[in-house]
Amino acid sequence: MNSTIILLIIISYFGVLMLISHFVSKNTSDDSFYTGDRKSPWQVVAFGMIGAVMSGVTFVSIPGMVSNNYFYYLQFVFGNVVGYIFITYVLIPIYYNLQLVSIYSYLETRFGSRTYKTGSLFFLISQSFGAALRLLLAAKILQYAVFDALNIPFFLTVIIILILIWMYTNKSGIKTIVWTDTLQTFFLLMAAIVSIFIIKDSLNLSFSETITSVTNHKYFKVFNWDFNSGSNFFKQFISGILIAVAMVGLDQNMMQKTLTCKSKKEAQRNILTFSLFLALAQFLFLGLGVMLYLYAEKFGIQLEIENGQFIHTDNLFPMLSLGSFGTVAAISFILGITAASFSSVDSSLTALTTSFTHDFLDITHKTSKEKKRLKNYVLLGFSIVIFIIIMLFSGSKGDVITTIFKVAGYTYGPLLGLYLLGIFTKIRIKDKAVPYICVLMPLLTYYINYIVKVKFSFDLGFMNILLNACLTILCLILIRNKNDE
Repeated sequence: MNSTIILLIIISYFGVLMLISHFVSKNTSDDSFYTGDRKSPWQVVAFGMIGAVMSGVTFVSIPGMVSNNYFYYLQFVFGNVVGYIFITYVLIPIYYNLQLVSIYSYLETRFGSRTYKTGSLFFLISQSFGAALRLLLAAKILQYAVFDALNIPFFLTVIIILILIWMYTNKSGIKTIVWTDTLQTFFLLMAAIVSIFIIKDSLNLSFSETITSVTNHKYFKVFNWDFNSGSNFFKQFISGILIAVAMVGLDQNMMQKTLTCKSKKEAQRNILTFSLFLALAQFLFLGLGVMLYLYAEKFGIQLEIENGQFIHTDNLFPMLSLGSFGTVAAISFILGITAASFSSVDSSLTALTTSFTHDFLDITHKTSKEKKRLKNYVLLGFSIVIFIIIMLFSGSKGDVITTIFKVAGYTYGPLLGLYLLGIFTKIRIKDKAVPYICVLMPLLTYYINYIVKVKFSFDLGFMNILLNACLTILCLILIRNKNDE
């Protein structure tokens, strides 16, 4: 597909986002950037959150990963659903009752200021890496599809994307993103559905035959009972619960959208609805993955193999969409990946800005002019941080989604431990020691994971988040205040 046409599609899409931003940003207050004035319709928030959670990682990595990981990812998704129920009935009431803007201020109420700052700092680190890795994948695809032909270097592609995102989020932040994410989710899902129908027709299959071909394929294996495997059911299911709680319930990015709903009940409806449709969407993308490999098998498309496994699996969907499926599929794919790249970073930048300005700069009592100035500086600062991380990881291989969840296990583990201890116990801890524990426990988790893998061939997989959280809780209990006994 002609790169000029693709570029025009991207520009048109960006124009629509700017138009939405223009209308939404009217009649905004000082807090609109952070709270959306707490007037967002919960149905809109729920639908938009699907795109924010899935991002370009789900869009490309999940279809590609089925060749090496089959449908084992569904075990993780089942755990996610349980995690979302916990968020709905435990975390949402806490956040609404305290009327929080930054969810990490709960930690100050429960434990103290240093714990509060530590929790927020771990979020900032986690979210910066997560947003950067998600954008990295989308930027690589746009580079391949458009900017290579225009002789634009990769670093400049990333800068252009970040500038475009800054332009439509700068004015009203989360108030705009609630609505732009809805549009982005639509294009994300549309691209998958269009591709499925095109592959179905290319393989001369009816709808029922398509379902049979997917469910009878050798990749359609949902449960793994090998206890030593990182994809074991219990490891995937439990880590799915914990990562959902950590990466959604304890994530300022996801919760900031939810807290724009008008009431606690609407926020709870939002999470429950979102969890159901997200699970269905993820199943859709896994099914698409099988169909992509069916297409490659039938038309003799050779894929790289190393040590008995497919490599560069993230390249399969873009390669076929842009080179084999025709114009309609190429357009829908470009819209989908553009939507994914924008939705994965715009809300992250807003959440990072919200957390830093409220948790570290305490802008609540500053003038409107000071708030705006600080917000702009922080937004620019995190854009630079994300750019640097992208360039550092630009040469990475393998599916990005695995990398994101592995990083999350180490960075969200201490945060998960702090919240679980705070919610389910009345223990008071030594606030001054918390930063040291939260830094040491991920390092200890990494070391233990390495030892058991080398010595016993036992892979913790995504379960490192459970070990990390448990070690954090154990150390916090050991240093609890004696007057609580």
